[in-house]
Amino acid sequence: MDNTHYISPERVDFKKIKPILDGDVKLALSEEAKSRINKCRTYLDNKMKVGDRIIYGINTGFGSLYDRVIPDEDLNQLQINLVKSHACGVGDEAPIEIVRLMLFLKAQSLSYGNSGVQVKTVEGLINLYNAEIYPVVYQYGSLGASGDLAPLAHLVLPLLGLGEVNYKGERRNSKEVLDELGINTIELHSKEGLALLNGTQFMSAYGVYLCLQIFRLSEFADIIGALSLDAFDGRLEPFHELIQEIRPYEGQKMTAKKVREVLDGSEMLARNKTHVQDPYSFRCMPQVHGASKDSINYVAYVFETEINAVTDNPTIFPDKDLIISAGNFHGQPLALALDNLAIAMAELGNISERRTYQLLSGNRNLPPFLVVNPGLNSGFMIPQYTAASMVSHNKQLCTPSSVDSIESSHGQEDHVSMGANAATKAFKVMKNLERILAIELYNAVQAMEFRRPLKSSPFLEKLMKEYRKNVKFLENDEVMYKDIEASVKFLQEYDTER
Repeated sequence: MDNTHYISPERVDFKKIKPILDGDVKLALSEEAKSRINKCRTYLDNKMKVGDRIIYGINTGFGSLYDRVIPDEDLNQLQINLVKSHACGVGDEAPIEIVRLMLFLKAQSLSYGNSGVQVKTVEGLINLYNAEIYPVVYQYGSLGASGDLAPLAHLVLPLLGLGEVNYKGERRNSKEVLDELGINTIELHSKEGLALLNGTQFMSAYGVYLCLQIFRLSEFADIIGALSLDAFDGRLEPFHELIQEIRPYEGQKMTAKKVREVLDGSEMLARNKTHVQDPYSFRCMPQVHGASKDSINYVAYVFETEINAVTDNPTIFPDKDLIISAGNFHGQPLALALDNLAIAMAELGNISERRTYQLLSGNRNLPPFLVVNPGLNSGFMIPQYTAASMVSHNKQLCTPSSVDSIESSHGQEDHVSMGANAATKAFKVMKNLERILAIELYNAVQAMEFRRPLKSSPFLEKLMKEYRKNVKFLENDEVMYKDIEASVKFLQEYDTER
């Protein structure tokens, strides 16, 4: 079986990306991609031989130095200098999964044949990916305007035998690793440094990764919320189809349908209720979860558009005999989407923590703090504190980055998106959301034990049976952080379709 994904100008979507990232898949350029790349490079080489035309970034300086013309004999060195000078990122390293996505997305963007690079340059990125050589990329350095300049400079340093990489769990000098594996460095030609550095692949990699994670976590929010509803002896009427039809947001309808499906066959749900209403964190799940779903769908549209786009500058159109300097590298669409996504994720966490709080309240014949002997035991009192601390942090992280701009490059770059900061903030919100949902699951499964011998739905009983293989019922106080870690791992690994 051929486990090769051929990068081509064909449209890429999340369904195609997920198995590439999850599996042992190698990358290669399709013949069509090679043809387009070669055609564009040949056009650019021929264009440079004719006349005294000045083309930004090809035979000029960069940014506010656009008016400095560079002699032909220095054009290759110009590109090398660009990569070196822009590799000035600082802070924490970007996670390996983000760097891996950056390599893939950069090769994908260059495959369309509008960037003027050599085939071997794109194949250099692919070689790093296939050999699992991951450049050290830092989280700070991009303003999300001329693309992600500093992060992408660090990404491509190893092509020149410069910088550091993570290889087989070790941080090493890139040239040593390349020599060890017999991988040649690349000699950059005119335009190539700029093509590699201009682009939105740092923001895009975060966005794609976050979308893949939030698709999963949004589903778990519905499932865990349904389990909490049942454990709380809640009512199903707010999830009735008729309620959603008269306020027909797609996300609201999807959430209500999911909760109905998950709870189908529950003995707890079927029993008579003495209360006529539930708190908002249960009753308004369709409206709150649904609003986040609608935002997530918008964000997914933005990033699916972006990963099928050419985002470097200047852009070359061989068939039209045009080289256009424009602004496709500007990250504003991504910055707005990432800020939106952070808020949508934070709200899923916000309402989750409220359900956890209600389960601990001692209402509806549940013991205070979900423990057999409260007082002597504190039970689940403090995991709620932990969830609350993350909810609060998420609120702080949701201050939008996209409304900020700091002028740079002597005023030439006078509006920037700050999309890279939006990306790293949203990543933190996602990680917090995963933990908050894990804590709700921890509490909800404990609460259901006090409803026995009644059962929840077959779907939820199966989930709880799997969960109990790693997290046991808490009879008396125990050290709990390991159980929370196991709950997070369960969310990461449990397949809701099986």
